[in-house]
Amino acid sequence: MRLTERQKEITDIVRENGPITGEQIAERLHVTRSALRGDLAVLLSGEIIAARRRLGYYYLGGGEDPAAMEIRKCTAAECMSKPALVPVTASAYDAAVLLFTRDIGTVFIGTQDDVQGVVSRKDLLKAAMGRENLQSMPISMVMTSKSKMIFATPEESMVDVAKKLIDFEIDCLPVITIEEDNGVKKYALCGRLSKTNITRLFLKLGKGKGR
Repeated sequence: MRLTERQKEITDIVRENGPITGEQIAERLHVTRSALRGDLAVLLSGEIIAARRRLGYYYLGGGEDPAAMEIRKCTAAECMSKPALVPVTASAYDAAVLLFTRDIGTVFIGTQDDVQGVVSRKDLLKAAMGRENLQSMPISMVMTSKSKMIFATPEESMVDVAKKLIDFEIDCLPVITIEEDNGVKKYALCGRLSKTNITRLFLKLGKGKGR
């Protein structure tokens, strides 16, 4: 595809500065936005550049979709919610009450400084279907222990978090930092991430509000 000199200039500007708005391109070339309409249409139809609402124009020749770039920049620490905790001495009934009063799907077991396990709504439902007395059942009999717990770290990408939720078929995971105390690993709880958090992130980026 043969480009005019101005189209080449536009391509260079978008490649080096994209995402960039049409107004910003026009300002760099010292012309009006309407004067670039035909050149931009040619570059768009030739798939040399592309445009995304609220972000502007970006280069397609080996470049990456800016929406994907924004999602990859989002970390677990930026998107996590406040976790719900019950002590290891709690019963399965205590955990069930907390789940339904907080309207959440997962509760963590232990302390903020050291999580011992996790219990989901599905775990409690299975226990109840077994006709067990949840009030007398120790939470340790229902929970998934920390040795088998799937978790995220605060600096982990939300793309990686979403992949874990899908790969392991879980609805929520804790955000933790691992600390050592006399050679013993402790899982300090920072927050929680669920499919709801990912939906909120998707909505925020879709509205063009950034992070």
